[in-house]
Amino acid sequence: MGADHGPRHRRDGRPAAARKDSSAIAATRPAGPAAAEQPSSGPRRNEAARLAVLNATDDLLVERGFEGLTIEGIAARAGVAKQTIYRWWKSKVDILYDNLVLDAGEALAWPEPAGDAGYTVTELRGYLHRFAAFLAQAPAGRVLQALVGHAQLDARTAELLHDGFLRELRARDTERVRACLAQLDPRAAVADEEAAALLDGLLAPLYYRALLARGPADPAELDRQLDQALRARTA
Repeated sequence: MGADHGPRHRRDGRPAAARKDSSAIAATRPAGPAAAEQPSSGPRRNEAARLAVLNATDDLLVERGFEGLTIEGIAARAGVAKQTIYRWWKSKVDILYDNLVLDAGEALAWPEPAGDAGYTVTELRGYLHRFAAFLAQAPAGRVLQALVGHAQLDARTAELLHDGFLRELRARDTERVRACLAQLDPRAAVADEEAAALLDGLLAPLYYRALLARGPADPAELDRQLDQALRARTA
C-alpha cells in the first residue's frame, strides 16, 4: 500500500471511516441507470453509504489482501446491504479503482510551480519521493499494487487500470518531466519520447521494490538515480 500499515489513516490523520470527501467521490459515480438509482432514505443516506463502502474496502484490503476481499465482507464492514454496493459497482475491482483514482489524485499531485519558473528538477525530485512513499506506505498504494497484480490475470482489470488511471498519470508526468528537462537547457528541444523514457527509468525501480522486493525505497538512492539519469542525458 512491505511496511506495517496498522490502522488505516488518510490525508488528514483521521481514521478512514471519517475521511473520504463526498464532493470528490461524486466524480467517480458511474453513468447510466445505476447512478440514478437512490436508496429509499434519500441522497444524504446514499452518499454516506458510498463513503462507508469505499473506506471499508481500503481497510479490508490491507487486513485481508486482495483474495480475502469480498463484497460480503465489504458490506458487513460498511453496514450496508450487498444490493447497495451492486447499485454503484460491478465488482470489488471497481471499488478499488474508484479508491485509487480518488486518493492518488491528492497523493501524487504536482505542486504548482512558483512564479514563472515552471517545473524544475526540484519538483521532479519531490515527486519521486512522494511516489515511493505512496507505493510503500499509503493505503491507495496498496490498492495500486493489488490492481497491478490482478491485471496480470484479468483482462478487464488490465484495461481499466492501464487504459484509464495509468495512461492518464503517465501522460501528465511525462509532460512535467519534459518541462523539467527544458528548464535544464532552454535551448534544447525535449521530445515527449525522451521525457517518457526518463520517467519510466525512474519509476520502474519503485514498482520493483514495492511489488517484488517488498521494501521501501532508500531516499538517498532515489536522489542518486535521478542525478545519474540527468548526468547521462547531458554527457
